[in-house]
Amino acid sequence: MVLDGKTVVVSGVGAGLGRETALAAARDGANVVLGARTESNLTKVAAEIDADRVAYAVTDITDASACENLVSVAVEKFGGIDALIHVAAKDDTFGGLDGADLDLWRAVLDVNVIGTMRLTQAALPALSVKGGSVVIIGTQAAFSPSLPQAAYATSKGALHAAMFSLARELGRRKIRVNSVVPGWMWGPQVENYVKWQAQSKGVTEDAVKARLDAKTALGEIAQDADVAEAAVFFASDRARMLTGQTLFVNGGEYFR
Repeated sequence: MVLDGKTVVVSGVGAGLGRETALAAARDGANVVLGARTESNLTKVAAEIDADRVAYAVTDITDASACENLVSVAVEKFGGIDALIHVAAKDDTFGGLDGADLDLWRAVLDVNVIGTMRLTQAALPALSVKGGSVVIIGTQAAFSPSLPQAAYATSKGALHAAMFSLARELGRRKIRVNSVVPGWMWGPQVENYVKWQAQSKGVTEDAVKARLDAKTALGEIAQDADVAEAAVFFASDRARMLTGQTLFVNGGEYFR
């Protein structure tokens, strides 16, 4: 088990990627510390993990004290932090720049960029004890947009740029910083999108899903669990000499 004995903090634990990431880390031997704004999401996922190897705290990553509390929970229960996986994100603002409410853009940037940096900053003392890993979940939309989500794509593009600076800055502390970039990802959010498209276009859900699958070289889009496995890899010692790197998990829809 690649994370045996390690402690992994996962932000943004909900029904989709956050849950899959937490479960994958636990399956690979980690103690898992869960953060999310909604306590019911935390309790549901925590119930799926051995009680001796899980902890959680309600966490809004835009709140510095909440970030510090999540780190404290990890350190107090498990003695430290070996990896931090950033899943938390705000992706509910649609449209482009023309006519956009830039205050909504600011809210997206505050969560996705500043919030991610807040939690990383809070975890630095614990990660610096013996080194570790920071994993940022990006989005293919920052490289090749497919939906009108300019604010979200911009925020994730900023995180991708930040990754390079953090990898350089934190490398001397043996802290690695890498990004996992999913494309279309089969899970609750995309399932809802497929249902909406099927209803609005008068076609079957299978037909909508087939169009998404057909865009990929492998003939199917990735699942949340596939992206989670990539994040766990970056969190593990198997990636001990990888930092400042980007791993696309997209079934070959987009090459870079």
